[in-house]
Amino acid sequence: MLKTIGVLAHVDAGKTTFSEQLLYHTNSIQARGRVDHQDTFLDNHAIERARGITIFAEQGRMQIGDDTYTLIDTPGHVDFSPEMERAIRVMDYAIIIVSAVEGVQGHTETVWQLLRQYHVPTFFFINKIDREGADVNAVMAQLQKECSEDVLFINESLRSDYVSSQITEWLAERDELLLDSFLTESLDASTCLSSLQAMIKGERAFPCFIGSALKDIGIKEFIAQLPLLSATNYEKEAPFQGEVFKIRHDGHQRLTFIKALQGTLHVRDDFTLGVVTEKVTEIRIYNGNRFETVQEVSAGEIFAVKGLSQAQIGDVLGSSINPQPFELVPTLQAKVQYDGGQHIKDVLKTFRLLEAEEPTLRVIWNEKFQEIHVHIMGVIQLEVLREVLTNRFSLVITFGEPKILYLETIATTVTGYGHFEPLKHYAEVHLLMEPNTRGTGITFVNACHADDLSVGHQRLIEKHLFEREHHGLLTGYPITDIRFTLLTGRAHNKHTDGGDFREATFRALRQGLEQAKNVLLEPYYRFKLKAPNDFIGRMITDVQQAAGTFDAPILTEEHVLLTGRAPVATFMSYSTNFAAYTNGKGSLSLQFDGYDLCHNTAEVIAQIGYDKNVDPEYTSSSIFCAKGKGYSVPWQEAQEAMHCLR
Repeated sequence: MLKTIGVLAHVDAGKTTFSEQLLYHTNSIQARGRVDHQDTFLDNHAIERARGITIFAEQGRMQIGDDTYTLIDTPGHVDFSPEMERAIRVMDYAIIIVSAVEGVQGHTETVWQLLRQYHVPTFFFINKIDREGADVNAVMAQLQKECSEDVLFINESLRSDYVSSQITEWLAERDELLLDSFLTESLDASTCLSSLQAMIKGERAFPCFIGSALKDIGIKEFIAQLPLLSATNYEKEAPFQGEVFKIRHDGHQRLTFIKALQGTLHVRDDFTLGVVTEKVTEIRIYNGNRFETVQEVSAGEIFAVKGLSQAQIGDVLGSSINPQPFELVPTLQAKVQYDGGQHIKDVLKTFRLLEAEEPTLRVIWNEKFQEIHVHIMGVIQLEVLREVLTNRFSLVITFGEPKILYLETIATTVTGYGHFEPLKHYAEVHLLMEPNTRGTGITFVNACHADDLSVGHQRLIEKHLFEREHHGLLTGYPITDIRFTLLTGRAHNKHTDGGDFREATFRALRQGLEQAKNVLLEPYYRFKLKAPNDFIGRMITDVQQAAGTFDAPILTEEHVLLTGRAPVATFMSYSTNFAAYTNGKGSLSLQFDGYDLCHNTAEVIAQIGYDKNVDPEYTSSSIFCAKGKGYSVPWQEAQEAMHCLR
């Protein structure tokens, strides 16, 4: 049976050490590495070893009984969490490592929520029980309170013929059929194990184990029970489908990492991506940085292929389904500063290559100013980027001060009108634009009748709405949370080309924005502050001055817990101040909490200085034709000039 299992945690919880122990005890590696010795098996990049943190999600392979496991060690630092999210999407099971000293931390909560969103069955391992200050009972209570009341503490070994009374009772409390058998004393171990396995798979049970990865306590016991508690069922006879979750480069060769979801893939199989058809020329199965080549792989396998240059992370090969968007998005943008010998366009090519490996970089090229900008999660990511560019590409790059990434939306419902009719061209588009629920993004509804516009042209309009991010009017930052409904449109049998509807669609969108009430959005954190009671006044004052909001403080005899929301712009550097005035006795966790109304809109608009009337990529006017010549109609008069009637 093929199983993919990921290891996730807050930074420094012991995740990589735990992974080393799993690989060692399953004879996948001959010696256990240590993070502080810079010799771990899966942290095999020089930058990871030098910094002592996991940056890239790498996989190892191990055999437990008849099952083959692909083990993915993921980054624990928030700056590299998109890499972690991409790995989560191909996991069959996950193990969350929690420190017995620190307990549930900020990134632990992010990991837990992502695993629930992607419906990945989850185990917990409370690590570092040998450390001073370790409190297993307190951490267990915290897991049951903040994650799920269905966290099940397993403190003795399970066997195919033995399940403890504690677990038997726990299962019976949650299943009426099991309860009947339990009351009649006919509930056997086999039934308990199969039921527990099904509840884990259905996310109704989350087993929790304890130990110390560094001292090799509890690891072998966990390994012994993993096959009993996990199972996969892949369709190997179905047509092949596989999700792309990682892209790397071996020299100049592009490696596309895929999780086979169903079917079998062979060398020389081909895929059509867009208008290009490409063949798989090599299949590799990786174990750390070592690999073996094979001629075919089947459902459940994790592997890399050569020959595919068009596949992007998130694509599902062999399926027509659109890629599912990722949850974690950068909130900062930084300008690339380069004064070296290469032409800036050659530097741009390098950043495009890195963008393929890390899509959240969202490399932006400003042709007018010959500038490159990248989207980032945090300043640590910029430091790693600098090292990658120096070590891998011999480029000495610096970055400007990171700036907040804003978004725009609308607060009123309007209809946007766009017409594009220079000589021998023709297209008209009417779009209803409505505010969407916050965080929904751009959505599309088609209410256009085929008698008004062909299905092909309707799909073309939808394609143009989603082919790129569209600038808002306030700052030029992307628009979001708008529901577009195609009402009607018009084409010409002779003069309409595909590009005409792109022009008309963009003009309709922009004309609608001109009519609407535009709103600026900024990213927010969900924060959790814990400190001695003496600091409650300072904490509340700081949150208020940061334009944040907070829930009622929770007071104990010694500590106060303050939770709430605050803009990233005002809170991104707060951890330093918080640590200073609490003398290191406080704890702060931050989670990205989506976008909401900007707290200082006028100030931001003035600072950015965007002029909607001189944006080279957009105009809100429409083009009509009379007497063989095209002429421009400003957005205020466009509706009256339209050819379609509604």
